Amino acid sequence: MGKRSLTKGKGGERELSHFLTSRGFPARRGRQYSGDPTAPDVVSELPLHIECKRTERLSVYPAIEQAASDSGNKPPLVCHRRNGKPWLAILHLDDLLTLLGGARP
Repeated sequence: MGKRSLTKGKGGERELSHFLTSRGFPARRGRQYSGDPTAPDVVSELPLHIECKRTERLSVYPAIEQAASDSGNKPPLVCHRRNGKPWLAILHLDDLLTLLGGARP
């Protein structure tokens, strides 16, 4: 991965952390503190494993599969943003329903 991509990724993680914190969900970048490749990109009190994707093109299924493989027992969440666009949250529908108080089959 090139230096420019790494820089954009770190910037995206900071941006997402500030976004969550500004909305009442304190967050910080994750990997730089632990060095663990399965650590979330963003650490927060949310009951989710958060991966940050700050790219113009996102392959949704590989992104959520990566998050799921790293997530342990937390539901995976991929947060994605393109230049000039709002943040999107991508997660499995079953996980969303569970978070909203529904039961899993």
